[in-house]
Amino acid sequence: MRIDNKEVLSFDDVILEPQYSELTTRKNINTSVQVCYSNKILDFKIPIISSPMSTVTEAHMSNAMISQGGLGIIHRYNTIEFQAKLLGYVNHRDYRAAAVGVSGDYKERLSELVNNDLSVACIDIAHGDHILMEKAIEFIRSEHPHLFIIAGNVATGHAYKRLAFAGAHAVRTSVGSGSICTTRIQTGHGIPTFQAILDCYAVKQELLSNDKDRIPPYIIADGGIKNSGDIVKSLAAGADFTMLGSMLSGTRETPGKTIIQDGKKIKRYNGMASKAAQKNWKGTYNSVEGVSSFVQYKGTTSKVINEIMSNVRSGMSYSGANTIQELIDNAVFRKQSSSSQIEGNPHIFNRNK
Repeated sequence: MRIDNKEVLSFDDVILEPQYSELTTRKNINTSVQVCYSNKILDFKIPIISSPMSTVTEAHMSNAMISQGGLGIIHRYNTIEFQAKLLGYVNHRDYRAAAVGVSGDYKERLSELVNNDLSVACIDIAHGDHILMEKAIEFIRSEHPHLFIIAGNVATGHAYKRLAFAGAHAVRTSVGSGSICTTRIQTGHGIPTFQAILDCYAVKQELLSNDKDRIPPYIIADGGIKNSGDIVKSLAAGADFTMLGSMLSGTRETPGKTIIQDGKKIKRYNGMASKAAQKNWKGTYNSVEGVSSFVQYKGTTSKVINEIMSNVRSGMSYSGANTIQELIDNAVFRKQSSSSQIEGNPHIFNRNK
């Protein structure tokens, strides 16, 4: 046993200090990300990826995300044939992305996806700091060297470094932070997303300093992102992308029917380790580490993304940043008390209580 007294920070533990700004308009703030790998370049207008969850991303969501300048990853909780069919419906081929596992039929699944012009392979497991993850990366790099590989999830800088040397092009961070995840409750393990970003970014800078010709894995903040302010904090802490599940749930392009309940439109949103998701996927369940819920219908994905990105650009302007790199360079984080965090929320409604 070892006790590490180092404090871990979540999004609500910190606030960004406003900086001097010379920006005269927020409309022209550049939120683009350029991804370079294997002599290829992928350009993204926004740093947002939709999560490979069964109630978030299938073909409609992928196309909606691509049209907005982001990326959508088709989930793997279906048959090989159906997932490949969904991938075939994605319009722009350089941005065809889908998830696979690390055991069972993942090699056959990957092969079928490649036959349908897969470009981005997301190796999607709960505990990415694992020997099977390393073996899966090795297999993909050997058999399908043209693919961009996203690995994860991991929660520490050490794990990020291992996946970097294994050959991952991008790494998803954090364990146990999702809005419908119960991993920390059920297993006692996890690290907040904000802390995971900080730790992985520190290792990324170390790798850059040691070898300027090698591109370290891009960092994807995944889990615990509740609002656009958390996206700004993620990017300022060093994330290249943010992966969204709950913030995009309930939109028109998510899988599943829209239900009318008490006069309101709702859609189902399942944690992938919940009983409901596991039973839908494989007919049984074990090691339940998530819950299932309904969320309010939100309209189109484009509407939601436009609102999010308007707030993100506003957040960047408060740090005087015209690009994401300038946001990282200018950012000053301050730890805040619980009273400070409460003060930052609308509190007029509490005055008469």
